Amino acid sequence: MRRVLPVLAVSALIAGLFPAMAMAQIAGQTGGIPGSGRPGQDGQASDTPIADTGPRIAPLSRRANAGPCPYVKILYDAARYVELTDNRAATANVGYTGEIEGLSADCAYRGDDPITVQLNVLFNLGRGPMAAAGRHTYRYWIAVTERNRAVLAKTYFDLPVDFRGTETASATEEQTIVIPRAAVTTSGDNFEILVGFDVTPEMAEFNRTGSRFRISAGQAEATDPQ
Repeated sequence: MRRVLPVLAVSALIAGLFPAMAMAQIAGQTGGIPGSGRPGQDGQASDTPIADTGPRIAPLSRRANAGPCPYVKILYDAARYVELTDNRAATANVGYTGEIEGLSADCAYRGDDPITVQLNVLFNLGRGPMAAAGRHTYRYWIAVTERNRAVLAKTYFDLPVDFRGTETASATEEQTIVIPRAAVTTSGDNFEILVGFDVTPEMAEFNRTGSRFRISAGQAEATDPQ
């Protein structure tokens, strides 16, 4: 399934934060990412810091830009979505599942233009024994951060999926992200773009353990988490 959405709302949010961004870029300080806004069970950002525990990095193709492109990552804690009845890790308790399988991205900026990033996100999705219907709406987010520091903007998206009588489905989301620059000398490597599912704290903990389910489409058997 392929869906094309308009320019990411993060553009307007970042534009509103532009003065603060400019100060942060001029300061040029580095450090660990503070409050990342990892999504909680109510879909709102929490104060729990993002732990950068080895997310996958998508290579960016190079154009004749004024500088390098932003870093693009899948956040490890939110890379997978696994619904478990009563939070019990057993095959019979699995509802809807999902995984952000990969990213591809490219960027363009010249002179004093803002940084425009074209982002493609590939999702692999599934439904287990506890899935109640053949359709499900997943939720994911895209965040723009000042590299190794603060989250500048974070936007949530709905991804409706129709399994059409099967146990698995795939979807590709295309997004355009526009990042204002504080000055001509501000380059893309001042920023990171993070992508993840909107997961509960229990889902995030399950992901951190490295556990996963492998459910075969159209078969009753499945492999318990490993």
